[in-house]
Amino acid sequence: MTKGNAFVLGATGQVGRAAVKALLADGWEVTAASRGGGRDGRWPAEVRSVALDRNEEGALAAGLGDGVDVLVDIVAYDAGHGRQLTGLADRIGSAVVVSSGAVYEDDRGRSFDTQDRPDGFPAYPVPIPEDWATVAPGDGTYGTRKIALERELLAAGEALPTTVLRAGAIHGPYCPGPRELWFVKRALDGRPVRPLAYGGASRFHPAHVDNLAELVRLAAARPGSRVLNGADPEAPTVAEIGAAIDAVLGVESETVLIEGAPPGDLVGLTPWTAPHPIVYDMTAAERTLGYRPVVSYAESLPATVEWLAGHLAGREWREAFPGLARYGVDFFDYAAEDTWLASR
Repeated sequence: MTKGNAFVLGATGQVGRAAVKALLADGWEVTAASRGGGRDGRWPAEVRSVALDRNEEGALAAGLGDGVDVLVDIVAYDAGHGRQLTGLADRIGSAVVVSSGAVYEDDRGRSFDTQDRPDGFPAYPVPIPEDWATVAPGDGTYGTRKIALERELLAAGEALPTTVLRAGAIHGPYCPGPRELWFVKRALDGRPVRPLAYGGASRFHPAHVDNLAELVRLAAARPGSRVLNGADPEAPTVAEIGAAIDAVLGVESETVLIEGAPPGDLVGLTPWTAPHPIVYDMTAAERTLGYRPVVSYAESLPATVEWLAGHLAGREWREAFPGLARYGVDFFDYAAEDTWLASR
């Protein structure tokens, strides 16, 4: 006997693949929806895959058919998507929707949206609880769009019980913007040295796809209206991440610690770099859902590193990982690093 039917929107992305697997293992009948209608080769035949572009008028309604017991939305982005789901509440028993920790702001009104301004890096409490202040909803940025999405969904209340998951720095196979590439590519290039700004102490709480999938599984089985953080059991420093990746690859790199900001705004800059730690409080998920992480950061690395190396092989890194390229930074400007190192 199944637990019911689950509909996963964004099923072929990095979190979607893991969510489909977790729901299927927990006894759900799963429909995997994505724009291309593709499949993960590891999915069994009973997973139904459908091609669906949610932005096409009536497409999601048609995909839901007579209704589903739970809708898992990995790709919802803004208030419009929130209204889309609440407008279909009569066909959705409950929802689990992935949001982002980017919605938080500090006590001076700084957030991910302000970090490119002078003195704009947020200084959050450690760890950040779900009832901490958030940015104002709007259409201007990723964070303001995500909080607008949350507000629409939570306002529906019992009409559409929704668990909102505020994810940390998502990692794992199939990531379009993998932060771990900063270390993996250097090792593959034979780069012997790596400078790290802020003394290598930057922490940006990671969230492995399997841990997020576990939260999805638990929330699907226990519907309700709530906001929960989604992150790994630990928040390692960037220096600790580098050491762990070296251990997986069997290399030993020289780490040069830089006190303070990246010189020239580039040397020592990584996708984790920030002057203040970003760490999410996971006690609410533990208390509300009985959540326990299924994998640690270090345990997850071998599979991630293997996938990264294979996906990068023979390709320019920006082509292979367009999500990372969108930072607009050349993370592998070795000439600039060498110039700085020579000037020390």
